[in-house]
Amino acid sequence: MTARVAATAAADRARIRAGDHTGPTSGLAPGFAQANLVILPADDALDFLRFCVRNPKPCPLLEVTDTGSPRPPGLATDADLRTDLPRYRVFQDGHLIDEPTDIAHHWRADLVSFLLGCSFTFEWTLAAAGLPVAHQLQGVNVPMYVTSRRCSPAGPFDGPLVVSMRPYAPEVIPQVVEISARFPAMHGAPVHIGDPAEIGIEDLAAPDFGDAVRVGTDEVPVFWACGVTPQAVVVEARPSLAIFHAPGHMFITDRRHVDFDTQEGS
Repeated sequence: MTARVAATAAADRARIRAGDHTGPTSGLAPGFAQANLVILPADDALDFLRFCVRNPKPCPLLEVTDTGSPRPPGLATDADLRTDLPRYRVFQDGHLIDEPTDIAHHWRADLVSFLLGCSFTFEWTLAAAGLPVAHQLQGVNVPMYVTSRRCSPAGPFDGPLVVSMRPYAPEVIPQVVEISARFPAMHGAPVHIGDPAEIGIEDLAAPDFGDAVRVGTDEVPVFWACGVTPQAVVVEARPSLAIFHAPGHMFITDRRHVDFDTQEGS
């Protein structure tokens, strides 16, 4: 990793920490991987770890912090998970109680943080291959939907799969699938292509999270497992406390996208 690239990630985290950027992180720190965040009390952490192992498509695990530590040394040695995401969602007993720009006042000594792979990595690779994603072209957040598919349960964690959607012309979909499949740590290949009703989505224009995108008459919706899935699952499990990134407001790591490409060096 070059010094210039490392400085870009650190600089964007510093801007977020200072409150100078509070919006979605798509497009920030070009070349860097971003991550989804789940924070739970230690009493719930082992069951959630099992949930990630059983559901690697929506919950590809990148790092688990030490209990009580906000530091993710494997992804960014100088980072603080309490301040370095633009916006968080805080749940108490399954109810949303806060959407702050830092969580220092919610932090407890028994909390464990999980960092999960993010689709921004394969989006970056798709764009580099001349296959840009619709939500970036349209200047909005990626649309995300709660589906009728259920995840494999672990302890109290049991709930629906959430997916993100990007439309593509049919002739390029094989290439889109091949590229995203190279990144299993970042959700990998799509979980569904085509009719949204087949996975319980009634209206593409009304996403559960994020923003709607225009789907061209010559395009087909393509759906990937989404890191917002844990939020839907935790709402059903109702732990005493749970903290997440706000949808689209990710953690910027010091790891490059290419670090997660299974084709790299092959």
